[in-house]
Amino acid sequence: MSALSHITLIVADLDRTQAMVEQVLGGRLVYDSGADTFSLSKERFYLVGDVWLATMEGAPLAERTYNHVAFRIDESEFEARQAAIEALGLDLRPPRPRIEGEGRSLYFHSADGHLLELHTGTLDQRLAAYAARRSA
Repeated sequence: MSALSHITLIVADLDRTQAMVEQVLGGRLVYDSGADTFSLSKERFYLVGDVWLATMEGAPLAERTYNHVAFRIDESEFEARQAAIEALGLDLRPPRPRIEGEGRSLYFHSADGHLLELHTGTLDQRLAAYAARRSA
C-alpha cells in the first residue's frame, strides 16, 4: 500500500454538502455526475488539498459516533474555518482535552452526521508532545 486513495461520504443533499466542502474545507469541485450514475448513485468529487473526497447521494447516518476524518489546517486558518462552520449552521462540537504541543482542533458534524475535524498539528508534533508528557 502506498497512500490513501480517497474518502467517500454518503450524503442526503449534494448541494448542501458542496457548500460545506468548499466553504469549510476549502475543497475544489473536480467532477459532478449530474444525472448520470456510474457508481451507486449521483456523486461529486473534490480535491481538499491533495486528498480526493467523494460524496455520494444516499441516506444520512443513523447515529453519530467519534469515527471521523481529520484534515490538516494551518494555525493561521483556525478562526476563519471556525467562522465558516458557524456561518453554515453546522454542529460545532466542544474540543476534547489536549496536552500542550499537539495542536488545536475544530470538530463538527456535517448535516448528514459525519464527524469531521480540522487539526493544526502533525503526527510528529503529537508524538513529540506525548513523549514529553511521559518523560515529565
